[in-house]
Amino acid sequence: MSSTASIEIHPTAVVSPNAVIGEGVTIGPHTVIGDEVSIGSGCFIGPGTLIEGPTVIGRNNKFHGHAAVGTDPQDLKYDGSPTRLEIGDDNQIREFVTLNRGTAGGGGETRIGSRNLLMTGVHIAHDCTVGDDVILANAATLAGHVDVEDSATVGAFCGVHQFCRVGVHAFIGGYSVLTRDVLPFVKTVGIRNDAKIYGINTIGLERRGFSEGRLKALNSAYRMLFRKGLKLKDAVRQIRNTGELTPDVEILVGFIETCERGFVR
Repeated sequence: MSSTASIEIHPTAVVSPNAVIGEGVTIGPHTVIGDEVSIGSGCFIGPGTLIEGPTVIGRNNKFHGHAAVGTDPQDLKYDGSPTRLEIGDDNQIREFVTLNRGTAGGGGETRIGSRNLLMTGVHIAHDCTVGDDVILANAATLAGHVDVEDSATVGAFCGVHQFCRVGVHAFIGGYSVLTRDVLPFVKTVGIRNDAKIYGINTIGLERRGFSEGRLKALNSAYRMLFRKGLKLKDAVRQIRNTGELTPDVEILVGFIETCERGFVR
């Protein structure tokens, strides 16, 4: 590899002179980095990776190789207008991941937060927003305009329909196809209209450090919402009237109250 200051660039890589490359970046063989790309310090860009712009990448991200990052949105309405992709810090982006820029009609930007694990073959389409500490397992696919909130897990070979939301700490089981919103803290598995919820993701939340009290409050709210036979609005009212509306339960209830597409239940 050639070295400029602390930057290492393999001689077979093609890097635009207009790209901004931070300190300590390693660029592997046969990588192509285009115009209007900014790569933060400490990143590793593995072999065969393509990065197009406008794309802004934060610090200490690892692209394991053969990813396509910041490419044009797969939208027939896209007319070549300038849109962008923004990626945070400390993400692990595995082989053959594809990350598209936004579209003018969707706000013009795809955003990916920090400390995420995007496993092999993941696709994140235009105008999606992915929070922090999210896991997208192998071949998970987000259609356009999907919002995945912090600490959610999307299982292998899942598909999430455009304009859906996936709530904080949600867990989606493998091979699911979701066409409605996915509740926070809850296990959701199934295909389209047959998708169902299977309770609070207790084991996953314990691993995330949730206390016994937090889990008890969430399980109590879940039973009130979905196991007591109440109409949803009555269950929400009863939860709010108990005086035990913890911050987690507030997130769950607030998510339900703001659903526009409906949610899996």
